[in-house]
Amino acid sequence: MKQYLLSVHYVEDAPEMSADEMETLFAATGRINDEMVAKGAWVFGGGLTTPQSATVVRIDNGATTMTDGPFVEAKEHIAGFWVLKCADLDEALAWAEKCAAVCGPIEVRPFDEHSQPA
Repeated sequence: MKQYLLSVHYVEDAPEMSADEMETLFAATGRINDEMVAKGAWVFGGGLTTPQSATVVRIDNGATTMTDGPFVEAKEHIAGFWVLKCADLDEALAWAEKCAAVCGPIEVRPFDEHSQPA
């Protein structure tokens, strides 16, 4: 089975959700997570805090620097993700369709075959 990353994106200028909307979103996402686990697709997943909470660590000529904030200055950032085990891309896309119905656009990317455990 191949592994796929399904990522959810945070858009800075998007209107903020109300507490009720967030609760509905979390409940729907929880149902999808439970289904993924039940079907054996779930490997790992989670939501992320805002990009402003990020720290970028760099090593240049042996010296480590740490910078507060996201790696890329952009209006869109990864907000959360799933790592799934799927038989093929079609199965991963079917999961992405369920996720997109709740979370908005989902980017699907297969893991490089050389980076996956045997």
